[in-house]
Order: sequence, then C-alpha cells, then structure tokens
Amino acid sequence: MALSTEPPVDRDRNPLCVLSVHAHPDDEASKGAATMARYHEEGVRTVLVCCTGGEAGDILNPAVDTPEVRANLTQVRLDELQASADAIGYDVVHMLGYHDSGMPDTDVNARADNFANAPLEEAIERLVRIIRAERPQVIVTYAEDRQFYPHPDHIRVHEVSVPAFTEAGDPDCHPAAGPPWQPSKIYYTGFSRRRVQALHDTHIRRGEESPYAQWFERGMPEHDTQFTTFVDVGEWLHHRRAALLAHRTQVDPEGHWMRLPDDVIREVFPWDEYILARSLVGDATSSDPEDDLFAGVRASEAVRTR
Repeated sequence: MALSTEPPVDRDRNPLCVLSVHAHPDDEASKGAATMARYHEEGVRTVLVCCTGGEAGDILNPAVDTPEVRANLTQVRLDELQASADAIGYDVVHMLGYHDSGMPDTDVNARADNFANAPLEEAIERLVRIIRAERPQVIVTYAEDRQFYPHPDHIRVHEVSVPAFTEAGDPDCHPAAGPPWQPSKIYYTGFSRRRVQALHDTHIRRGEESPYAQWFERGMPEHDTQFTTFVDVGEWLHHRRAALLAHRTQVDPEGHWMRLPDDVIREVFPWDEYILARSLVGDATSSDPEDDLFAGVRASEAVRTR
C-alpha cells in the first residue's frame, strides 16, 4: 500500500513530529536511524538534537587517519553528521552547542565548556527552547542506566532530556524560551539482550568473529522486560547503513560492525527497540507491546506501512 500524501497528524490536528536527542555525531546513526528513516518517509517531521560536536572522539577508520583529518576533526565530524542526517532523512539538525566531554579521567574531561560540566539548568533551557520551537509529540533519548557504557555525555543526555520533557510544557519554566509545548511521550533507545544475542549468533553461524562477544564479556545487562516498543524497520535498514558509513572517521567499512548484510539482519532481527519511559496519552506500564512511537497520539491509530 502506498504511503498517504496527507501529512500525519495528532488528535488535535498538529503535524506529527519526533525529536531525538543524541550525545555525539554518529550516535544518531547507531541508535534509531532506521526508525527515523521510516517516519520521515511517512511524512513525520524528524528532528535531531546533537549535544556535542564529538571533538574528543578517536579516529577509528585507518583509511582516513591522516594529519589533515586530525587537524580539522571538529569540522570533519560536523560534515559527517550532516551527511548521516541526510541519509536518514532528518528534516533539521540542532546543535545544543557543547564540547565533547571525553571519558572520565582524561584531560579533555576537565574543560569547562564540556556538556557534562555545563550548568544543568542552562542545558535544559537550551533543549526546552528547541522542543517549544519544533513541537514534537515524541522525544527519544537515553535511559538513566548507563553502566554498560558510562560516557559522561550519554549520562548528561538523560539528565537534560527528562526534565526538559516536563519543563517544555510548563509556562512557568523558562518563559523566555518560547510558548510552552508539552510532548506526549518520551522513550529511551537501547539494545536488548535478545537483539544482541541474535546478531552475535548470526556472526558465529556465518563463521565470522562477532563484535558482540565483548558485550557479553563486559556483562550484557538482563533488562529485556523493560522494552515496550518494537518498530519494524526491515525495509529501512539501508538508511542506517548509509548513515553509519557517512561517519568515515568513526566507522571502518571493512570492520566487524559492518559485516552482516541488511538482508541477513532483516531475517534475524528487523526491529528497533525502545523503552516507553513516560506517556501522557496512555499507560506507560502496560504489558502490551507497541509497534509505533506515536501509538495513542495519531488522529488515526492505523499505522501506515508500505
């Protein structure tokens, strides 16, 4: 069935919009990219907020590890971010304006302009301003439990996004940041053990070294029961691959992470997974799984598919 030419709207006839908050350039490619591509194709406005420029990142692709790239890494990573956003289909990219905090106990981690060191209320107000301007019904961010990857910027994304969800709709909060707008739902993106196990087992069956083996060695958390929402993105996986490959400094096209073809991934695990953290349009504790981030929000609850 062809996609409708009418833009999808909520029950108050507002155009649907989803806003994703990510820590660094490349996070938007590895977390939820295919979901955003699907919604963009449906006509949903897709908004990306990137909190830092990724200036502290290493160059992980030997083919582009040159003095020229190192000397211009900040601009290179911003260019990669835009190319990735274009591949996904984001309608707009907002930079929150902070420096990459790096990992704990590194020299860069002490910088005053780091995201993790910025005044919390300042960062919240910056995000509130974007939320009020873009008017998303759905926000996608990170969970509070970052024990598996405790990057200060990932932790800070949660600390900023969750209060911004509430404060954006409160006219008494940040009155200079624009008219209030209350999003309806906030989700955490993540990787379930079931997903990681499926991809790991597929690598092993194909006689390949699995990049996921190290996840189990580090103690893959058992939190599958927290996942509430499974968006079928099998037909949009090529957008994710293109977005990842746009980050040439961060992704080696010959590396382990890129070995599984999209058609294989489509067979073993064709979903992006989310945890519904809060909903103002339904029960966030319901045991019934969702297949749409806009469940309960749409003017029509029918999910449009290809």
